[in-house]
Amino acid sequence: MPPIGKSWEDVREILIERGLGDAKWRDGKTAVYVFNAGPEVAEVQHEAYSLYMSENGLGPIAFPSLAQMEREVIEMALSILHGPDGATGAMTSGGTDSITMAMKTARDYARATKSRSGTANIVLPQSAHPAFDKAAHLMDIEVRRIALKEDGSYQADPAAMGEACDAQTIMMVGSAPNFPHGIIDPIVTLGEVAAAKNVWLHTDACVGGYFAPFARMNGVPVPPFDFEVLAVQSISADLHKYGYAAKGASTVLFRSEALYEHMPFNMREWSGAPMLTPTLAGTRPGGAISAAWAVMNVLGVEGYREKQRLVCETRERAEAGFKTLGFEILGSPILGLVAFRHPEHDNFAIYSEMYRRGWFTSITTQPPSLHLMLSPKHTEVIDDYIADLGECTKIVADGEQGAKVEARYS
Repeated sequence: MPPIGKSWEDVREILIERGLGDAKWRDGKTAVYVFNAGPEVAEVQHEAYSLYMSENGLGPIAFPSLAQMEREVIEMALSILHGPDGATGAMTSGGTDSITMAMKTARDYARATKSRSGTANIVLPQSAHPAFDKAAHLMDIEVRRIALKEDGSYQADPAAMGEACDAQTIMMVGSAPNFPHGIIDPIVTLGEVAAAKNVWLHTDACVGGYFAPFARMNGVPVPPFDFEVLAVQSISADLHKYGYAAKGASTVLFRSEALYEHMPFNMREWSGAPMLTPTLAGTRPGGAISAAWAVMNVLGVEGYREKQRLVCETRERAEAGFKTLGFEILGSPILGLVAFRHPEHDNFAIYSEMYRRGWFTSITTQPPSLHLMLSPKHTEVIDDYIADLGECTKIVADGEQGAKVEARYS
């Protein structure tokens, strides 16, 4: 800490300078971590967050404005995710928080309603997010990851997952979509298995919760994945992904108040005032709540439909370009994520060449593939990405051929 404080102008300059080496997401060259819906939405995020950045969602009596905004965010979420009468939920800091609280709720519900002994377990597909493993680690819950179908769909295998369930299973998981491949699991069939096994089914829609409903309105054949499936008891859906809210904002939703009641933490046996917290966090940044509420109200249904239409169209353009270059698309993605691989060349070497050109994206390891999580901004740059991909693929192919020639003459 400096003995004498610097001027804000000097500190601001340092902040800007330090960011020069970061991923160029504002230019559309980043397809992970940031969801760029354009400068107008960014301005809403910024101003709405600033208006409530010092307020604390921990104190609903002190800040009833935040409590009202959170209630309305949950109501809007339930309105697009087929929430039945009595459905409810809460805002959290992100997908990991939402998943952790859903698992905690399922565990406590099982404790209250079932006679159980031994270690609890959850059953999930190999493609499910590692946040489930993190939450399981915190709560000493066994994780049973089940291989995906062998039909090339990259979907969960409901039959195999059902066979993995036993009397200690507190939750089954399906993704809508999964992150590695961008594929929606067969939630309806998972629901049938969960109902037969009397197991809680959770839909992890952290990526698709605020995308899939609007894609469906635009005519995309999105299968049932939310509370429309009667066996689904809880849903995680991130607002700071395709809800285009400021970080960190997510939602965890429950089919009924009776289920939700197993989530909050209530502590009275200490020296201070009673402490009641609905989610993992104590202090809850007011700015994250106000920014999410503001963006949802500014965009509305039509605004979200337009943003998600751009993303779907960009993904379709990308897929067509990748196929022209000899790449294969993994499964049949229908939202904003796409994983693709070249059957002949080192895909991670291609990724490295793209990275050298300033493209900061992601990868999938099973199988080795390149991975994009597209935003509305990418409609402006996807042709540049495809052009660079073609050149980088040629560089890798020529290098591989050169290595073969060298090996032959060595």
